[in-house]
Amino acid sequence: MQLCRVEGTVISTRKHPSFNGWRFLICQPLDCDGRADGIPVVALDSLGAGIHQKVVVTSDGLAARRAVGDDLSPARMMTIAIVDEAEKEISRSEGATTA
Repeated sequence: MQLCRVEGTVISTRKHPSFNGWRFLICQPLDCDGRADGIPVVALDSLGAGIHQKVVVTSDGLAARRAVGDDLSPARMMTIAIVDEAEKEISRSEGATTA
């Protein structure tokens, strides 16, 4: 599994029949500090992730093939989670004002 940031989508004129109805995402792997780490990968979108959202991508081809319902599918990468971003709470000591 790899933490990634969604950078875009892939449009194809022809694709394997098992991919009909599936959307593909361009996902940039991230390091532990949130910086780009390596080359982007293409993953099946099983969750409806949006641009610049952080997702968890698995390279478990068996799970991807089961998701598309075809044991002979070339599916390999697939999103399995969307990562919620925690909002930073501003405390009074960091400059919050009260009315």
